[in-house]
Amino acid sequence: MKEISLNGSVRTETGKKFAKQIRREERVPAIVYGGKENLMVTLVERELKDIIYTPHVYTINLNVDGKAYKAIVKEMQFHPVTDKILHLDLLQVFDDKKLTVALPVKLTGSAEGAKQGGKLTLTTRKLRVCGFPKDLPEMIEVDVTELGLGKSRLVSELSFDKFDIVEPKSTVIATVKLTRAARGAAAAAAETK
Repeated sequence: MKEISLNGSVRTETGKKFAKQIRREERVPAIVYGGKENLMVTLVERELKDIIYTPHVYTINLNVDGKAYKAIVKEMQFHPVTDKILHLDLLQVFDDKKLTVALPVKLTGSAEGAKQGGKLTLTTRKLRVCGFPKDLPEMIEVDVTELGLGKSRLVSELSFDKFDIVEPKSTVIATVKLTRAARGAAAAAAETK
């Protein structure tokens, strides 16, 4: 997974009034959980844009008042109108503990069905995987080279050595849909035979 460094500071007060004050200072209240005890922190809002508005999952090297933590973003809350970040939940990550996270899917290769006039569609943009943090890739690459017209690539067809996919085996990742042009070409080919 990609890594990024952030600086934060410990917050001791809670509540709406204090949270509004933090947000006026262009900071975001957050909580780091998953360790021995939960840690309430504040983070600089503009530093978060690189990890929030992206499909990638980042391991965050968090420096809070001199102490180092490794974490990932587990949940985010946004303002319903302005889309500003209101709150972050960060899950502390340990090298010896397995982690479940949703990684983006990238299709590789040129599908056979797409060459015959079909339309390749990515139906599942992210897949949840479980494994040790050092073994998790930036994204899951799925080869669609042999995918024919009307065919789909399922989770059950994928296997990886260092991590497991925790989605249902029947989940469709990508499919090549039959288009009108492909149907017309198939009908024309059938008539000439």
